[in-house]
Amino acid sequence: MDTPFWYQRALDTPSRDGYVAVDGADIHYVTWGEVGKPGIVLVHGSNAHLEWWRFVAPFLADQFRVVALDSSGNGDSGWRERYSGAVLAKEVFAVCQAAELGDRPFVVGHSFGGFVVLETGHHYGKDLGGIVFLDFTTAPPEHYVEWGLRAEREGVQPGRATRIYAERDAALARFRYMPEQPVTHACIRDYIGEKSLRPVAGGWTWKFDPALFDHLEMGITQRDKFAGMACRSAVVLGEQSADEGAFWSGHMAEITAGKLPIFRIPGTHHHLMFDDPIAVAVVLKAIVLGWIAEDGRSEMTSALARTLANSPERK
Repeated sequence: MDTPFWYQRALDTPSRDGYVAVDGADIHYVTWGEVGKPGIVLVHGSNAHLEWWRFVAPFLADQFRVVALDSSGNGDSGWRERYSGAVLAKEVFAVCQAAELGDRPFVVGHSFGGFVVLETGHHYGKDLGGIVFLDFTTAPPEHYVEWGLRAEREGVQPGRATRIYAERDAALARFRYMPEQPVTHACIRDYIGEKSLRPVAGGWTWKFDPALFDHLEMGITQRDKFAGMACRSAVVLGEQSADEGAFWSGHMAEITAGKLPIFRIPGTHHHLMFDDPIAVAVVLKAIVLGWIAEDGRSEMTSALARTLANSPERK
């Protein structure tokens, strides 16, 4: 199978695994890039894991210190009896510190990870350089639909059972993107599917905790938490996304007087990092480097003034 030039290059880029304990759960993370560069943390969506970023992070690591984490209940991190936005945000901030991202790191969250980074901005915004919501938007309260509180909403008994497949190949054959979308790169689909499985007695099952949403309340206050964040933000969308959580960018533009940076990557769907990881990396770089330049405007102006003062034509 032919693979794009970036596929093997991403896999070959050096990275390091680590763990940090947060409120009784071990949180797994992977880092790329050098300590001392500006820091970016990447947060995956629901029923996912940090490998979602495997083909984006290496193309940020030339200019940034990058970390991706498995939120609790996902990937190779520990599970909890109950989950909350506050504890998921605490995990993100703890990983930023453990991975040595430096002062005021930048935070990126995809899909459900957008909710997690919204909570991170709500609790830790003054300590962040900015937040990028990737195919996630905040709805007006009158149109809000709760994704969480499943046990209460659906009247189901909380449970942690996931289907067990006797054969690994049978499990891989069932792997799907949610919501479903065209598979642009089969090599990524196959890679992600393999990284989503864990061996158990009797065969193979998925890595995510099916009880994640049983008691987790995402909350009707998301719009107001966004409006009150003490840090900058931007939105990046898949042009053809069918995910209902990404439908309210117009509302976000309206409540920010049309000044919120909103990008749509042509030809991409909800899992835009699978469709075009290079475009995602470049857009993230453009946003974050713009914020860094904004923060350093006076320093840049002074440096340019010194350059002119030392110019032979001025002497």
